[in-house]
Parts: sequence; structure tokens; C-alpha cells
Amino acid sequence: MTYARIIHVNGTNLYVQDTGEANLPVVLCLHSLFLDGRMFDGFVEAARGRFRVVRPDFRGQGRSDLDPVDLIHMDTLVGDMMELIDTLELKRINLLVQSMGGDVAFRLVAKQPQLFRRMAVLGSSARSEPADQLHRFREWTNNVGKHGFIGETLDETMAIMFGETTRNDPNKRDLIELWRDRIAAVPRRLRPAMAGVIERESVLHLLPALTLPVLVISGDEDLPRPPEWAEEVAEALPNADLIRLEKVGHSPILEAPEIVLPKLIEFFGD
Repeated sequence: MTYARIIHVNGTNLYVQDTGEANLPVVLCLHSLFLDGRMFDGFVEAARGRFRVVRPDFRGQGRSDLDPVDLIHMDTLVGDMMELIDTLELKRINLLVQSMGGDVAFRLVAKQPQLFRRMAVLGSSARSEPADQLHRFREWTNNVGKHGFIGETLDETMAIMFGETTRNDPNKRDLIELWRDRIAAVPRRLRPAMAGVIERESVLHLLPALTLPVLVISGDEDLPRPPEWAEEVAEALPNADLIRLEKVGHSPILEAPEIVLPKLIEFFGD
């Protein structure tokens, strides 16, 4: 059973789902922008009886509190996670992170490496947004802040989050429609979180000091975090393995669960 509750940390209220087994190893899941802790539902089922799974929604996203700022900085999210870890008294933590979850996780592990055991990084990177894309993404973010996820903006977001093969696969139509409906329901308040992601600073310089085992998983149809960015991460980390997935986009755990979930359970179980 998963328990959901509101936990006050670092001046905000986070919505946290927790399977709660005190006797099991912990996997802390940090979600992607545009999604929320529900993206790890499949992992919760696969991990049942083997891992305690903790899934917070980041501030300003999901069912956590709005943050009335122009930009939610990555360091603020790191502070949130550090207080959450203290509040829940989590030890020897395994991290499962996607996209912006990775942006937070690299900073988090660099600050308190002794807390973390292993990390799986999906559809993520450690670099800043390329300068030639910033202007376009800033306009896009402002448009979402004014109008929300509708029309072409919603179509573009789905193309960001899911590979072309997945979006055109009749067998995955239910998956695409589910997340299309969920993203369409995301309010305009997401804008500060979006701004924090596109304005993030590079943390490539932190990676050589992160010695924990890391599994990097990248889809060859990932548009926002292309495969060469994942290769860059794997090469910079001292103890990393890279898995490249064909015909998969930005969300491997949703697009190819039959491949990804067994790999994760094996990796965290070592």
C-alpha cells in the first residue's frame, strides 16, 4: 500500500507518496518536469516487497504547493529534498530520477554523498541548456504561463516527453492519452518550475567526484536530452554504466517498462 501525505519542508508543503516499509531499502524517486510522482507507478508495482519507494512532487508541481516566485532554482529543490530526507530519516538511499530529477539529484549527491547508495538516471543530463535554444524556450515558457498546455503547446510537450515511435504505436495509445490528459490539466502555475529547468547551470564539473554506482539510461529518440548528453554524463562519472534504448524517447520508464523496470530492480538489488 502507498501512503500519501503533505510534508512541510524548507518553507513549503510537498505532496509525498511513500510505501512506508521501514525494513526495506529505500528508493527515492525524483520526477520529470511536466509529469509528477505518478510516472513511477509501474516501478512501485515492480518493487513491491523489495523496496520502500518514496515519491515527492517537487514544489510548484503536481500536488505540492505553489511557489509564488518567477523561477524555482535547482538549489531550492535540493534544499527541499535534504529536509525531506531528514524528516523521513532516510538512510542508504537509492535514487531513481528522470530529466529534471537528474538535475536535482546530481547536486544533491554532491552535497551529501554519504547518504546515497546507487543512482539510476533516465533521460537526463548535467549540462545547461544550449544558448541557441534559450530564447525559444523562454518564449515557450512565457506562453505556457499565459495560456497553459493547450493546442500546439500541448502537442509540442508530448513530442518532448515521448519518442515518435511511442507516440505512433497503437499499442501505446492508452499511455499517450493518459499523459496527454494529465499534462493538459497542469495549471499555468508550472511556469516557475519550467523557468528553473531551462535556466539551470551546468554541473558537469561535479560528476568526477560522484563515486557511487550510476546507471544511465537514454532513448535514441530523446529530443530535449539527446543521447550524446547521456554519454557525456556516463563518461564523466567514475562508476557509471550506460544503456541506450532504440525507438525510445525522453521517458524510458514509461515508454519501455518491459526493459527498464527489470534493469532497475536488478541494479538497485546489487
